[in-house]
Amino acid sequence: MTLKAVVFDLDGVITDTAHLHFLAWRAVADEIGITFDEAFNEQLKGISRMDSLQRILKHGGKEGTFSDEQRLALATKKNALYVQSLASLTEDSLLTGIRDVLADIRAAKVKIGLASVSLNAPGILHALGIHQAFDFCADASRICRSKPDPEIFLAACAGLNVRPDAAIGIEDAPAGVEAINAAGMLSVGIGCGLNHAGLQLHSTRELTWKCLTEFWASRTYC
Repeated sequence: MTLKAVVFDLDGVITDTAHLHFLAWRAVADEIGITFDEAFNEQLKGISRMDSLQRILKHGGKEGTFSDEQRLALATKKNALYVQSLASLTEDSLLTGIRDVLADIRAAKVKIGLASVSLNAPGILHALGIHQAFDFCADASRICRSKPDPEIFLAACAGLNVRPDAAIGIEDAPAGVEAINAAGMLSVGIGCGLNHAGLQLHSTRELTWKCLTEFWASRTYC
């Protein structure tokens, strides 16, 4: 089978906005008397805004303290702070190697997709100057279930009009790799602790078209 598409996660794969998320969530959490560090913030990677808030409230022992309306207001405030911080993103904010691998995938006439649970994904791609590199972007507006459910990757494949088993997904979070695997795609994990990925790389410096094609060629079926 020929490789038809490569689907990227956004945060931690194309650019790193994890610290911006952390600062926004910390500001909101401080207001309601909850403290957490960047180590805890790692648990929020790849999951939706409301799920992230729920984990923060549980961490602070305030899971049942706020109404649905109050939780929505907290999440909305966090997003406003995060969106303000996105003004700091430029084309220099791309992670190492990403511009080259996108160009090489395009040159090979393989489709490129995005699978991000962030509603801000389109704006981030524009800020990075790479929005035209993507044939289809699946964001939170297209799904009901967040990662590790495979829905976001299945939506990306559907938008690209390719079968999941003809695509590679790239993620930096355990929940994201789990979602790729559940979708029936081959998975590439960027970073440590992603042993359940079909291919694990230390950083995007190692993410090349040659690497992806060799991984695809080496796949085995049970």
